Amino acid sequence: MRQFKHIVLLITTVSLISFASCSTDEGGEAGNAASGTLTAKVDGTSFASLEISSSATIANGGQNLIIIATNSDGNAFSFTILGYDGVGTYPIGGGANIFNSASYSETEVNLSNPTDSITELWQAPYDDTIVGELKVSEQTDSKVIGTFSFQCKNVNGDNSIKSITEGSFNLNKQTL
Repeated sequence: MRQFKHIVLLITTVSLISFASCSTDEGGEAGNAASGTLTAKVDGTSFASLEISSSATIANGGQNLIIIATNSDGNAFSFTILGYDGVGTYPIGGGANIFNSASYSETEVNLSNPTDSITELWQAPYDDTIVGELKVSEQTDSKVIGTFSFQCKNVNGDNSIKSITEGSFNLNKQTL
């Protein structure tokens, strides 16, 4: 009987871990980004991407979502969601079972000598905790729409933390 209780406990634990690492079916609200763009606040400062340099790519037979969005100032967001399953909430970080990541970068371009340009990169996750989430509220044949927020750290620089809030995307979808 004691061995049976241990087996039931093990099965319950494994099931809970498996369900916690997947997306939920709730995608949330669509956000307010204009068509083809990604918007957010970076430590309270507004960011808006350009449509020409922003996209959502569904890759690996539909199992991965890759979002890239840049603006005219040389700043950019990047997201990688592994185990993508359409509309749902995807945690960023959370230990060994969560492989979703996000980053924010700022590039200072030296116009007189472009090879001297400097790029700073803030990454998430930066430890084994959940530092945010990306919610896909709608996916059509041509669009991926949703919201996001996360904390990211400049792990190869000054170790500063940036807070990304009010994130929203309404991106043109590509499939590879």
